[in-house]
Amino acid sequence: MRLAAEPDLRVVGEAADGEAALCLAQTLRPDVVVMDVEMPKMNGIAATQALHAVCPHTAVILLTIHDDADLRARAEAAGVAAFVTKRARSDELLSAVRRACAASNANPPEHA
Repeated sequence: MRLAAEPDLRVVGEAADGEAALCLAQTLRPDVVVMDVEMPKMNGIAATQALHAVCPHTAVILLTIHDDADLRARAEAAGVAAFVTKRARSDELLSAVRRACAASNANPPEHA
């Protein structure tokens, strides 16, 4: 709801689990996906890895309640653009989304 309230951001989809997020992203091709770490069917790390295989220009922001070095390392290895804790202020998430969107738009997909 917070993202949708921003005039410069457009929420194009919402998924209940990792598999649905992956399918939806393949269809919608968003610039940025905000992905929770803990989701049914496919966790956020696995969904990020799978997403990058089919939508390499979509940036992923990983959102989590947990903040530890191991999780951050696995998130980085999966290719997340940003790691934001759920305890962070909403402006931190908004800033991460805007940075990821700017970076994604700076590297547009190649067309055949």
